[in-house]
Amino acid sequence: MKFKKRIVLAYSGGLDTSIILKWLQENYNAEVICYTADIGQKIDKIKIFKNAKKLGVKKIIIEDLKNIFVKDYVFPMLRGHAMYEGVYLLGTSIARPLIAKRQIAIAKKFKAYAVSHGSTGKGNDQVRFELGYYYFGPKIKIIAPWREWDLSSRSDLIKYAERKNITIPKDKKGSPPFSIDDNIFHTSTEGKVLENPKNPAPEYIFQRTNSLEKSPNKQTIVSVGFKNGDPISVNGKKLSPGKLLEKLNNLAGKNGIGRVDLVENRFIGIKSRGVYETPGGTILMVAHRAIESVTLDKKTMHKKDQVMPRYAELIYNGYWYSKERYKIQKIVDLKKNKVNGLVKLKLYKGNITIISRQTKSSAYSMKKVSFEENKTFNKSNVERFINFHKKKL
Repeated sequence: MKFKKRIVLAYSGGLDTSIILKWLQENYNAEVICYTADIGQKIDKIKIFKNAKKLGVKKIIIEDLKNIFVKDYVFPMLRGHAMYEGVYLLGTSIARPLIAKRQIAIAKKFKAYAVSHGSTGKGNDQVRFELGYYYFGPKIKIIAPWREWDLSSRSDLIKYAERKNITIPKDKKGSPPFSIDDNIFHTSTEGKVLENPKNPAPEYIFQRTNSLEKSPNKQTIVSVGFKNGDPISVNGKKLSPGKLLEKLNNLAGKNGIGRVDLVENRFIGIKSRGVYETPGGTILMVAHRAIESVTLDKKTMHKKDQVMPRYAELIYNGYWYSKERYKIQKIVDLKKNKVNGLVKLKLYKGNITIISRQTKSSAYSMKKVSFEENKTFNKSNVERFINFHKKKL
């Protein structure tokens, strides 16, 4: 059968998007093109092709975006020290803008009239995807099945999948799986037992970090090199952005670093609980702050800290491509060319301890800070400084 219209679906090969694929075929007279952005998630290409072809899809696109994702999205965000509500490193939020951008590019390439995603009607991702779609393809139709169909719960989805002979994966307890999102930067787990905040997160849900009990009883020493504000090396070896993050993920994960259990305020107005694992990103956040402490002046550092909450909120809410986010990014990156050097850290049972900071920057002066007598610091100025600020009380 030859269709006159095409829809590009953000497809993972999993249960939700397979159901959406079938639903689109049944409710829209259009060819569905399956698009998968490989941003470092656990990806089974054979499974993606198998499941899509089983449902009659002829065009399946898998695009490797790992280095682009880390270099152009994760690193700029880390330069801004973005942490939503002081805790969340925004691993899901930062991935959606890139996927949306590339999905629209694929839609334009194949002259598709619409794009579709698998985000639920209660989640933030529907906003993040659709703001990205609108920015790059304002005339392309957006199909959001969760807001259109009469499948109102995960139980309804399971029943639909059973009727349509769609394979239903099981978790380690033999039940339908948790809601999981992962990429090279993080893994998030939501739903089921986690929906009640009084319940502890079961250990079996963690996929990339050891518990403190199972972490090594011996410390791990790691050094991270920076150039122009971005990490470029681990333990003296230069690596591509993707390989660098993978290396730090492994080191941090083994040492139980990067777990966060958070009840967050969603953009759409409800609270939700998520358990996040961001091992390598946690190291990079600590290391980046450490190298900035000896390379940037006080005014620049404090300005960055002032704009960070708003910067993080914009990313969380899906405003990566907004004028305001670009404006704040300019503030964040104003003196990134000065952020060069090496940070050495100790990893041990969930903790990161800074051992040393090395840089050729002149922002830190050993002569001025020394407790030994020297001529570079005029003590007589201190009294005038205090008297000036007394008048502001």
